[in-house]
Amino acid sequence: MASQRDIRRRIGAVRNIKQITRAMQFVAASKLRRAQEATLASRPYSDKIDEVLADLAAVLGGEDHPLLAEREGGKRLIVLITTDRGLAGPLNTNTIRFAAREITQHEGDLSVVTVGRKGRDAMRRSRVPLEAHFAGFGDRPSFADVIPLARLVSDGFLDGSVSTVDIIFTRFVSTLVQRPANDRLLPVEPTEDTEGIPGGQFIFEPNPAAVLTQLLPRYVATRLFQAVLESKASEESSRMVAMKNATENAEDLISDLTLSYNKVRQANITREMIEIATGAQRR
Repeated sequence: MASQRDIRRRIGAVRNIKQITRAMQFVAASKLRRAQEATLASRPYSDKIDEVLADLAAVLGGEDHPLLAEREGGKRLIVLITTDRGLAGPLNTNTIRFAAREITQHEGDLSVVTVGRKGRDAMRRSRVPLEAHFAGFGDRPSFADVIPLARLVSDGFLDGSVSTVDIIFTRFVSTLVQRPANDRLLPVEPTEDTEGIPGGQFIFEPNPAAVLTQLLPRYVATRLFQAVLESKASEESSRMVAMKNATENAEDLISDLTLSYNKVRQANITREMIEIATGAQRR
């Protein structure tokens, strides 16, 4: 049985851990609010530009812009978005497992672009070809941060080395729910419901090629930026919940250790009383 000193030492260590996890919980909660506001504020724009491009792809084709063209023979490129830091509960594990299933279920030539250290390390351990790696974009990612990533993805598709581009990230649903998702980025998928969208409905000035030249690169960057924001909100939410659970577990452990301490203390007192009584009887 552990001594009173050992149990006191353990209680002190657990209390220190509890203070750390509680502080991390509050920090994550403050970051979550900011990340959640940014994610929800950008969703309408991202959804609308996605809708517009899907409608345009339904009435236009690859002859109007290469990013709309279906390609054959190229490899599949996956943009995997994870976090740089741990202590975020099962977030990274779920996303990496989801990506692993996507990779194994779809055979063929592929490579991965990782955003975040956790995804990069997992792909290296699995020996999946890495096209490039981008460090996480910090606590406040900006649209300018994803421009190099968007340019890399677009250039690979335009030069024919890549036939499809998918984004695997964690979509923020609520504080308690975050789901891994796989969204097709390129080529732009036409909307299935093309009724009432004749080609003459759109008026392009000066011409379709010039409009799409400006719009499509923005579309790629916007979709990537939205995925980064979703992942950031999911990260802070998962970390806040994980630290809350860790704090509660520390409290339970302190209660158990305190009970054990009291039992040991009571046993020591009883033993000392018996030794005193035995000594008195012998005299």
